[in-house]
Amino acid sequence: MKKQICSICGYIYDEAVKGVKWDVLPNDYFCPVCSAHKSLFNPLQDNPAEIKKETDSSTHIEAIRELSPLEISAIFSSLAKGAEKQRLDLEMQALKKLSDYFKTKAGSEYDKSFKDVFVQLENDIAKHFDEAKITAKVNADRGALRSLVWSEKASAMMSMLFERFTNEGPSMLENTKIYVCDICGFIYMGSDLPDICPVCKVPKYKLIEVERR
Repeated sequence: MKKQICSICGYIYDEAVKGVKWDVLPNDYFCPVCSAHKSLFNPLQDNPAEIKKETDSSTHIEAIRELSPLEISAIFSSLAKGAEKQRLDLEMQALKKLSDYFKTKAGSEYDKSFKDVFVQLENDIAKHFDEAKITAKVNADRGALRSLVWSEKASAMMSMLFERFTNEGPSMLENTKIYVCDICGFIYMGSDLPDICPVCKVPKYKLIEVERR
C-alpha cells in the first residue's frame, strides 16, 4: 500500500488506512486539512532527498540591482511578521512603520492582469525558489530557509487556486470563505478553519478573512 503526502501541510493519505487506492480518487479530491488539490500531493519516500549543497553560491545570487519601493516594503513587512512571531513588539512596530512608509512611495500594482500575475508566480516557483534555497543553505541561514519553505508552499497553493479559477471561473468562489494567513501568506478556502495555519503553524486567529466586494 502506498502513501501520499500533502506538500503544503504534511497530511498523509495512507491507502491502507483509507481503504481506497490513491489513483482511483476523483480529480477533485482536496486535502482535508489545508484544502490543497490532489495535484499538490507527492509519494511519501522513506528518505526524501535533501537539497544538494553547492560549493559555490556566487552563481545563485541575484545580480545586484536597486529594489523598488514595493519590494522594500514587502521585505520590511516580512521582517515585521517574523518579529511578531518572536514576540519582539518594539521591533515589529518599527519594521511595520518602515514597510508602510515605503508602500506609500510605491506606484500602483493594479495594472497587472490576472495572466501577468499567474505567469510571474509560475516563474518564481519554477526557478527562483531553488536558487534561493541553495544560497541560503550554503550560507547556513536557517531563518531564510524557513521563510523560503513557507513562501514556496503559499505560492504553490496560490498557483493551484489560480488554475482552478481559470477552469471554474467565478463559481469557484460561491458559498465559500477565503482566508489569508497574516504571517506566511497561505490561502485557505472553506468554512471550517484549521486550529493552526497548515504552513507556519500560528494560531487560526492569524488567518484573516478576505472581504469581497
